[in-house]
Amino acid sequence: MSNGRHLAKGGYSSSSRGPVSLKGIESVFVGSPIPDVPEDGILRLYSMRFCPFAQRVHLVLDAKQIPYHSIYINLTEKPDWLFDKNPQGKVPALELVREPGPPVLTESLLICEYLDEQYPLRPLYPRDPLKKVQERLLIERFNSVLGAFFRASDGGDLEPFWCGLDTYEKELSRRCTDFFGGEQTGILDYMIWPWCERLDLLKVQRGDDYNFDERRFPQLSQWVERMKRDSAVMAFYMEAEVQAEFLRTRSAGRPNYNLLVKEA
Repeated sequence: MSNGRHLAKGGYSSSSRGPVSLKGIESVFVGSPIPDVPEDGILRLYSMRFCPFAQRVHLVLDAKQIPYHSIYINLTEKPDWLFDKNPQGKVPALELVREPGPPVLTESLLICEYLDEQYPLRPLYPRDPLKKVQERLLIERFNSVLGAFFRASDGGDLEPFWCGLDTYEKELSRRCTDFFGGEQTGILDYMIWPWCERLDLLKVQRGDDYNFDERRFPQLSQWVERMKRDSAVMAFYMEAEVQAEFLRTRSAGRPNYNLLVKEA
């Protein structure tokens, strides 16, 4: 599947409602000038194609059909100007080009909450205050699941990750809906998806050790298949073999941020 963005020269891409090839979109690196992005008032997202935290922001932007420019960053050799945008030099970072400054928002959860409030069409958070807090608590609780995932990805025990997912299996079963957001995707669906997409990555990495049990996770198993058909997910979906190859290049000390770039 493609990443759903128009091609553009100069290290950036522009949001699109239809899937197109990643071909020609390269990550900018140390010494690279700021990409020649049009001064059109459209949001600018500083991102990294293999970062699950940045993926959260892409999912929300695409689900709400908010136009934006993506600027992909080589996080090993960061361009100097990135620190002018975000002194921490991290992604995701969202530049609000129409605001005085302009300000740059960081941290995926804060960015996504801002977007949902600023662009009220296609709301992702529940509007009921209690339900909104409950979603936030479930998103916050997922932080411990992230740690278990990364340890499993590095060869650690898989069971803590499965135990973390138990909470979300039970919650989806309790809701009796196709998605955590109800009959359509909501904020919780998108905030946990990047790591659930990487279940296939774990399968590639762990081989015969991989022991995801569909009988233990019947609701989540069906949810994963539904999510793969979601338009926002499809726009940024990446095959497990590609993710695994990137991690191999990173482990070798030569991370290839342009794995998805193909010759025209």
